[in-house]
Formats: sequence, structure tokens, C-alpha cells
Amino acid sequence: MWAMSGTLHVVSTPIGNLGDLPPRAVEVMSAVSVVACEDTRHTGRLLSHAGVKVRTVSFFEGNERDRIPDLLADLRAGRDVALVSDAGTPGISDPGFRLVRACAEEGIEVRVVPGASAVLAALVVSGLPTDRFAFEGFLPRKVGERRSRLQELASDPRTLVFYESPKRTVHTLEALAEAFGPDRPSAVARELTKLHEEVLRGTLRELHDLLAARDEIRGEVVLVVAGAEPPARTAPAELLAEVRELIDSGMRKRDAAREVASRHGASANELYSALTRPPARDHLDG
Repeated sequence: MWAMSGTLHVVSTPIGNLGDLPPRAVEVMSAVSVVACEDTRHTGRLLSHAGVKVRTVSFFEGNERDRIPDLLADLRAGRDVALVSDAGTPGISDPGFRLVRACAEEGIEVRVVPGASAVLAALVVSGLPTDRFAFEGFLPRKVGERRSRLQELASDPRTLVFYESPKRTVHTLEALAEAFGPDRPSAVARELTKLHEEVLRGTLRELHDLLAARDEIRGEVVLVVAGAEPPARTAPAELLAEVRELIDSGMRKRDAAREVASRHGASANELYSALTRPPARDHLDG
């Protein structure tokens, strides 16, 4: 650990409405030596709105690796640094994690100023389950890679959240409907917290058809898709005929139960118990 090193502050900024800028974010950015940001002009307007005067340096995907040594040098010299993205929380589909990792490896303190996140905002407003979810960022642009990714996700039971360009939203909804089925519940959140905020809910096919009919889609888009329904489980009693066929062919009872259970996603233990359970007997009074 560097003696008397500075602190890296990962600072969340509004995703649209400047009124969502946390007071602590203003306090931190006023106190640091430099603010590393994706677009110095964009962040300059935010700082001006907050009344903050501080040196800014660009920190985006194209120069991230080259910029990290300079920021580490500032931190080693005891100067505090704030990291912001154009909108939301740095590191979420934006540069940031490599700098945080480099600081962690050197023992430099990292603190976070939580705030707005388009992922969480879209998730909670979608009306879809929020107890388990996965953020998938932007899907691959190449058709083959996108198809493979969606095939991997088609059976995921968690609610899925995607970022998407407005120009590709209709095509992505079509690809999602093809991979997940057209009736999968979903939501499209557009321009969250801004003047023209819009949240559309329906099936993938309904949302595709609705947006395909528009001349143009504008603004930042987040897609939220319900997870896959768990496959219907077959009752063990319904599978006993298959198990007995395997036993008749020479397979041991336990192995036959495992084999049939794996075919149908059933419990091997429950199936074996049903197989070995004594038949019920009728009891007559008297």
C-alpha cells in the first residue's frame, strides 16, 4: 500500500435529469484534484451546473489503458481522483473497472458515491420480477455471435436487462422474440428520467410490432425481458414405466432411476422412492 496515497472516488452521475445529482457527488468532485470523465465537454456542463471548478481529463474506452498510469501517478502522489461516466455509474458498460482493479492491486483506497443507474431504473419500472436479474449490457452486433449469446440466455430464469442503441432496438426485439419466443413478457424503457421518458410493456412480439411501426426511435434504450419459466416437472409415478423398461433390459434400479430422471429433469431420489415404495393396501372395517 502506498503511504499517504490519494483516494479514487467512483462517482455516479444523473442518467438524464440533473436534479438527480447526489449532494455527496458535488462534495467529492469539489474536493478532488482531477475528474476523469468520458467526455470533458459533457462533464464540464454537469460541473458548471453544480458550481464545481476542477481539472478534468478524458477517460474513455479508446484511451483507458494509456490514461491509467497517469491517474495512478496522481493517486500515488496523494492526490484524490474522481471517476465519472457520461451518465450513471462508472464501470457499468462504461470504462472504469480496469482503473479500480489497478488501484486494488496497489492497495490504493477506492470509494463509491452511489446514485443513478439505468439498469436498476429500467428494472424496477418494468413490472417484471426483480428478486433475481442479470445485466447483459449490449448484445454482440454480429448476427452469429448475437444468436449464440441469446441461445445461452433462452433458458435463464432470471430477469434479463440489456442496453441497446435506438437504431438497433427493433432488430434486437426481433432477435429476442426468435430466441426466447414471441410471448415472453418484456419492457422497453426509453429516455429514463428525461422529459420524454417512456416505458412500454408487453410481449416481445407486441413491442417489436409497436416500435417497428414508428418512423424513428430516439434516446437511450434499456430492454428488460422476463426470465424463462421453469419446465413443468413430470410426476415420478408417470415415469415409472420408463424406469421398469430399463430394469427389464438389465439395468440396476438405482441406475435406471437416474437415467430417466436426467431425461426429464426429475429427481432421481423421488423416482427411486416411488419405484421401491410398497403398493398401498385397502383397509376394511370389521
